[in-house]
Amino acid sequence: MSSLVRRLAIIGVLCFGAALAADNLEGLRGPTPLDQEPKAPRMAIVENFDVKRGRAYTSQPPTIPHAIDRYEITRNVNYCMYCHSRVRNEEFGAPMVSATHYMDRDQDFLAEISPRRYFCTQCHVVQTDAPLKVDNRFVDVYELIEREQQAADPPAPEAKEKKE
Repeated sequence: MSSLVRRLAIIGVLCFGAALAADNLEGLRGPTPLDQEPKAPRMAIVENFDVKRGRAYTSQPPTIPHAIDRYEITRNVNYCMYCHSRVRNEEFGAPMVSATHYMDRDQDFLAEISPRRYFCTQCHVVQTDAPLKVDNRFVDVYELIEREQQAADPPAPEAKEKKE
C-alpha cells in the first residue's frame, strides 16, 4: 500500500511542477492572455527579386520568387500557367512546371495540367521577409552526409617544420 501512496505522491509533485512551469511559458501569441486578442503583427513584405531559393528537403515545392497579388487562379483561369506552361515558359524566361503536374493519379501524361495540380498556391507560397516564429534546426541530408564524411576522414595533421 505504501508503494501506491509513494507513486501517487510522485505523480502529484510532477503534475504540480508541470503546472508551475506552464505559467512561465510564452507561446506564439506572446504574453497576451488567452481571453484577449493580441495585436496583429506587421504583414510580411513579398520579396519580388525573381531569385530562386534553395529547397530545404527533397520534394519541397519551390517557393514563388515574385508577387502574385493580382494573379487570378479560379476553376476557369490560372494566371500562373500563362508564363509557366510548356508552350510559353521559354518566351517569358519562366521555369516550366514539373512534368508531374501533367500526370493524373494513374501516372498517365495529360495534354494539359492535371486538375490535382491546377491550384498552384495549394503547395507553392511567395517568398517574404517574415521572421521565423520558431527556431529551425533543419539540416539538409547532403550536409549531414558531408559532416559524416568529414568526421570519418579527418584532415591530416600539418607537418611541423624542423628547426635547424
